[in-house]
Amino acid sequence: MNPHDQQITALLAQLHQALESPATTHGLARTLRAAVKEVELHRHHRVSVTALPDGVLKPSSTKVQIGGGGHRIDGFFNIDIVPPADLLWDVRESIPLADASTETVFSEHFLEHIDYPRSAKHYAHEAHRVLAPGGQLITGVPDAAFILNQYPASPDRADEMIERWYAKRNCRGDINTYLDLINYVFRDQDDDPTYNPHYWAYDHEKLTQLFTETGFTSVEPWAFDPTMANPKRQWASIYVVATKRQEP
Repeated sequence: MNPHDQQITALLAQLHQALESPATTHGLARTLRAAVKEVELHRHHRVSVTALPDGVLKPSSTKVQIGGGGHRIDGFFNIDIVPPADLLWDVRESIPLADASTETVFSEHFLEHIDYPRSAKHYAHEAHRVLAPGGQLITGVPDAAFILNQYPASPDRADEMIERWYAKRNCRGDINTYLDLINYVFRDQDDDPTYNPHYWAYDHEKLTQLFTETGFTSVEPWAFDPTMANPKRQWASIYVVATKRQEP
């Protein structure tokens, strides 16, 4: 084990020790649990970095899914920071593919879980880099416009959203008003080991701005394809396809 990995292992032990201390306060415990999660992600990433010292998967797959979790797409190589995945990799740092080597990059309900602007903009630039001319970046996210346009929602409409999104969550009892629901959609900071925070909200305008700024020549609505996307994600989500400029 190299010195860096030794330091990370020692740090993780210290974090767990602090969490077990009865003197640790609520606020500090939340921060420590978030730190433990990030340290574990870093360890996954480090293992793959060691296996790919130049940061490039060879050969590069022509179809790549980012952050797919348990939802796998036939014919797509799945890159995620947590298992199960074909490659464990922190795409906030890079996408481990060669320049202009990929035809399609697909993600859904991933972008809102990485910080903006640093990681989100870096990811968009990396996707543009690895795509071949004419390649497509397909992105699905919770549609912020959908939930804002419902405000103030009727009780029946709010109950439908809660049932679809949060019925299995421990936070269900804390969604007491429609504004609570908006807060969870925009900034889900529930202290939960399974679910990751939401860092940024997106609508069509924001996705268009983000990907156009990156260099994509067009950003259009994507016709939902259940052979690729998770049908459970379609409701109240927005999907776009950003296309990289064709070579002259």
